[in-house]
Amino acid sequence: MIALAYLPMLAKVYVEATGHIGSDFLAFWGAGKLVVAGTPARVYDIAAEQAVQALSGTGQLVVFVNPPPYLFVAAPLGLLPYASAWVAWVIAGWAAWFLLCRRLLPEAPIAVLAFPGAYLAASHAQNGFLTALLLIGGCLALPRRPLLAGALLGALIVKPHLALLVPFWLAAGRKWSAFAAAAASAIALCLASWLVFGSVTWLAYPESFKASATLMADDSGPFFLRMATVYAGLRYHFDATTALVGQGFVTIATGALTCLYWRHARDDRAAGAMLLAATALASPYLFSYDLAFLALPVFWLVGEARREGWRPWEKLALVALWLAPLATRAAALPLHLNLMPLASAALVWMVWRRGVRPPARA
Repeated sequence: MIALAYLPMLAKVYVEATGHIGSDFLAFWGAGKLVVAGTPARVYDIAAEQAVQALSGTGQLVVFVNPPPYLFVAAPLGLLPYASAWVAWVIAGWAAWFLLCRRLLPEAPIAVLAFPGAYLAASHAQNGFLTALLLIGGCLALPRRPLLAGALLGALIVKPHLALLVPFWLAAGRKWSAFAAAAASAIALCLASWLVFGSVTWLAYPESFKASATLMADDSGPFFLRMATVYAGLRYHFDATTALVGQGFVTIATGALTCLYWRHARDDRAAGAMLLAATALASPYLFSYDLAFLALPVFWLVGEARREGWRPWEKLALVALWLAPLATRAAALPLHLNLMPLASAALVWMVWRRGVRPPARA
């Protein structure tokens, strides 16, 4: 029923995205247009972005702030008209995400397809599917193909704040080949973007920091309510220093917990579930459209429970966590309250309880 409900919801979003409301996708499409035109350095020039995004007919501007390696992803989008590119981006992203994530729970593909975190990634036409593919793919590949796992995780250089815990997690698990592959992947993407798009593009990249700083300096409220982090929740109700200290404490604590979990986790899949559950708490800059990666911990918990038996209240809790990305986003503005960090903390706790090795028998 929820999957079917997404159809009219997405139709409405599409009309808005291609009308006068616009979409975050404008930033990627506009950057792709500038790359195709042979002027990649201008993706960080707000005037140039505004001029090219005007071709969409939306009358809106969304600043491109991703690092230069992301231009490899954006370039093909510039070959299509805006409306067609939006559809292609959403369908291709959701399809690739689903083909990967259905492996988490093969017996319930509709529950996977209808995961609200996926709908949010689609409706914003942001990069939530891309980052989820890298995070989930890296975790799933780690046991048998550590070099591929590292390469996927290293590719998160396109959105590095989502890889905040990854190097510590790999080191704590003694996954040194994956660690080296991740470093090599990140460096290779940076070098490739330097060779293809030029030094001038990298020199222009810091200009995007100004746009990000302007957003983060906005104390009007709605911006922080739309985020899904501890920092945003504290920043809405308190000052920036309190928010930074609170987020710092949570980031360090979840990072330590994620590394410690390797000693107790029954397998690499359990450790991966903990990494992604903790990432939703540890990152200071995260939106609901980024949460498609929570499919791994949520469906891993379901799979474990179906194999070993359900614990009291676990079904209800997992239904709530399945809905959490969309429900907390919908409630944030009316309630003036950011509840997603509480859901993320509950997810971390449930993964910890489920993933520890059973005690050895005497």
